[in-house]
Amino acid sequence: GDKVFYFTTCGWMMWNWLVSALAQEAAIILYEGNPTYPSVSKLWQIAQDERITLMGLSAKYIETLSNINFDAKDNFDLSSLRTICSTGSPLSEDGYSYIYEFVKSNVHLASISGGTDIISCFAIGSPVREGRGGVLQMRGLGMSVEVWTDEAKPVTSKEGELVCTKSFPSMPICFGNDPDGEKYRSAYFEHFDGVWRHGDWATLTDDGGLIVHGRSDATLNPGGVRIGTSEIYRICNKFTEINETIAVGLMINNSQYIVMFVVLNENIASKLTDQLEEKLIAAIRDQASPRHVPSYLMAVSDLPKTRTGKISELVVRDILNGKSVENKNSFSNPEILKYFETITPYIRKSVEKKISKHQAKS
Repeated sequence: GDKVFYFTTCGWMMWNWLVSALAQEAAIILYEGNPTYPSVSKLWQIAQDERITLMGLSAKYIETLSNINFDAKDNFDLSSLRTICSTGSPLSEDGYSYIYEFVKSNVHLASISGGTDIISCFAIGSPVREGRGGVLQMRGLGMSVEVWTDEAKPVTSKEGELVCTKSFPSMPICFGNDPDGEKYRSAYFEHFDGVWRHGDWATLTDDGGLIVHGRSDATLNPGGVRIGTSEIYRICNKFTEINETIAVGLMINNSQYIVMFVVLNENIASKLTDQLEEKLIAAIRDQASPRHVPSYLMAVSDLPKTRTGKISELVVRDILNGKSVENKNSFSNPEILKYFETITPYIRKSVEKKISKHQAKS
């Protein structure tokens, strides 16, 4: 029978999702921990030894392998592998191409997207539809998914809010400690009255696929133009000198400016040199647009992560904009929050100085 593998923690919803495979009489395998220890081949050794048929990975892990051109297909027997699922964040076109070039040419690569709260997917893969890099193949079964403008009008081939217009089997019906349902309604149904707004900034393609650009509450808005953070991360992921990236909006005088933080790969780059910064800025300007270029760029030792390992853009944005952080215990590295609080005044002054200099030139 099938053997379903997922790289996840037991605290993330993918654990619950994985257990459901038992209902299909599949064997399940879970790997929790560092997927590159003691070497980057760890998960592929498991895939070979256990004869995995479906392998669940994170987009970040795939991007890491892509950056080093790790060759799995020529070093491991992956003949049993039929499907690779990617989740956790949008998978870039480069990550998509990497799988077919360096892992397996005839595997079904399914980039999927949903949420912890629904333990399900709004967008899934399909073995009978054409796959394209950067695009999730189709909307999930039983999911009435659309993309809406702020005026609640459905659109295709344009960016907007991902919504689900009808109830669905795994929809949560209430929150704990929310007797009147106020928190529940505020979380999902306040933005569009009575319609589930999931909080993803997305595009519905003409052929029914979905492109997820990032969290809608974390989208950037420099100069009044909304930008998905994934557009910046896609470029940064190509740099072997960079392990992790986060881009957030800093509000100054009712205008937003992009501030970007990077965690360097210390085996390649011990510090953010002027040369590396110029190279990164040029790549963002050329491959995205001048609007995507950050007003401030800084290297940090770590980024705030939830206990499931996800980088939190929102908490960094809130700190930079003077908002208090609640539920610090929900982070695996809460000490880094204090560091961002400490550097915020310096960053704000640096951006303000840059603005003044630009205005003087104008």
